[in-house]
Amino acid sequence: MIRSHVLICGGTGCTSSGSVTIRETLEKELAAKGLTEEIKIVQTGCFGLCALGPVMIVYPEGTFYSRVTVEDVPEIVEEHLLKGRLVQRLVYDDIGGGQKAEGPVSLSETGFYKKQNRVALRNCGVIDPESIDEYIATDGYMALGKVLTEMTPDDVIKVIGDSGLRGRGGAGFPTARKWQFAKNSVSDKKYVVCNADEGDPGAFMDRSVLEGDPHAIIEAMAIAGYAIGADEGFVYVRAEYPIAVQRLAIAIEQAREYGLLGKNIFGTDFNFDVNIRLGSGAFVCGEETALLTSIEGKRGEPRPRPPFPAVKGLFGQPTIINNVETLANVAQIINKGAEWFASMGTEKSPGTKVFALGGKINHTGLVEIPMGTPLRAIIEDIGGGIPNGKKFKAAQTGGPSGGCIPASLIDTPVDYESLMAIGSMMGSGGLIVMDEDNCMVDIAKFFLEFTVDESCGKCTPCRVGTRRMLDILNRIVEGKGEEGDIEKLEELANNIKATALCGLGQTAPNPVLSTIRYFRDEYEAHIREKRCPAGHCKALAKFYIDPEKCKGCSLCSRKCPVNAIEGVVKSPFVINQDKCIKCGTCVESCKFGAIYKK
Repeated sequence: MIRSHVLICGGTGCTSSGSVTIRETLEKELAAKGLTEEIKIVQTGCFGLCALGPVMIVYPEGTFYSRVTVEDVPEIVEEHLLKGRLVQRLVYDDIGGGQKAEGPVSLSETGFYKKQNRVALRNCGVIDPESIDEYIATDGYMALGKVLTEMTPDDVIKVIGDSGLRGRGGAGFPTARKWQFAKNSVSDKKYVVCNADEGDPGAFMDRSVLEGDPHAIIEAMAIAGYAIGADEGFVYVRAEYPIAVQRLAIAIEQAREYGLLGKNIFGTDFNFDVNIRLGSGAFVCGEETALLTSIEGKRGEPRPRPPFPAVKGLFGQPTIINNVETLANVAQIINKGAEWFASMGTEKSPGTKVFALGGKINHTGLVEIPMGTPLRAIIEDIGGGIPNGKKFKAAQTGGPSGGCIPASLIDTPVDYESLMAIGSMMGSGGLIVMDEDNCMVDIAKFFLEFTVDESCGKCTPCRVGTRRMLDILNRIVEGKGEEGDIEKLEELANNIKATALCGLGQTAPNPVLSTIRYFRDEYEAHIREKRCPAGHCKALAKFYIDPEKCKGCSLCSRKCPVNAIEGVVKSPFVINQDKCIKCGTCVESCKFGAIYKK
């Protein structure tokens, strides 16, 4: 008889930190203690709190162990699983606001989780993603059965429409409207495509859903196929996601074996099957027409619209394309009703949104919040604030297509309309936090470098225009900026937005425009004063020695590779700015914190 379940995170983050070895060690320890029949080990998907991985949860107690190592396993087995005593030093007990609980707390009571509402992530960290039986036990495939036996295609589209579900991959286009367009298109062959080509820097939302709940995507694709009259689907997923690809392949085979994919599903005349296509890491293939071109075996380049994919898509046939997170909501909307989903979030942005929270934040990881949640709540309450007592400066949403939100707008509700109003966008869900040490000109350069590298080169505005913008930014951060550069950037950006072929090119200038809008003073300091206010840009940085803190030990002088530090022992030293190469060796060597960068 099983008396305890031990859930071990098997997501990419924890796997890279050794969770596989932890699981294997746990299996050996349980066998040695004769506990194999009493304790069941469950490999799950991502729990979300990636900063504290590897993660382990013991049920029925619900004890959350964080940063578990192989060396900790024998103690957990001996103390907790055998004697019933917690290994207190490993227990996660943060209840938010810098407070620690007096005793163990459930996940929902912790600061990281209590303001979240896990809908798309409902099974991630809960079930074994490689077990179809565990998915079925959480009402899996119930929605598909309901749709095929009780609802018409029009009924399905109406429920999705009434829920207000919008595409979670970028611009937030209404999902039901896209499905209706495809249903209205007359053709003997139609397709459903899942866009899992997650290319934004720092984003891993779709990967985590595929790793933790792949059957949810398969079920949703079948429902979508029934709604529009399609009998075949493709999941276009990055080859850099090996765990996600493996678990998705296992889930597809299991669904076929159970008769949930293939012919005559649930005893009806509905036929539907799903195939996997691997992408090779081209960011542009996240754009829907480039993605379809890639599936067809051609070079992944966007094509003009109209015609839109719902009319002429994959292999010239009507096609709907939804991203992973969008599809993860579908079955639950069918099961729980449109009103349930619409009750969350805001009137125009119903439901929840998953974000990959990263950058200068204490609790990096995966979060899911109701639409309309203030950015402050995400950063301070869920994310645990900025490390090392630094000040929050900005947050980048939407990746290379998005914009920067300054500290003055930290109370902005996170929903489609609010973000667009301040020059940013939801995007797929990357949320990068920056502190006072980040240079916003350099941040704009970073995202533009990414776009330039990833441009397919098909249209001149994106291929040439973004390169010219990057040239100007490079000059600015190197201290060679000129009067008029800011205006040139704005002119180029607006022209690219108006003339680029696809959505990726049209949104590429957003990081530059938003940083100019909110941090224009930093651009001006770089150009006019040849100074980086954040002290980040190496060409503009200067190192100084605080005479009040300097003890005259001469260590910095002896470590300096170019003899740029001058002075006599037991007296404050001085840095010769003409000789200094800004390597930072002096800062690292000073034991008194007397050297600073400005």
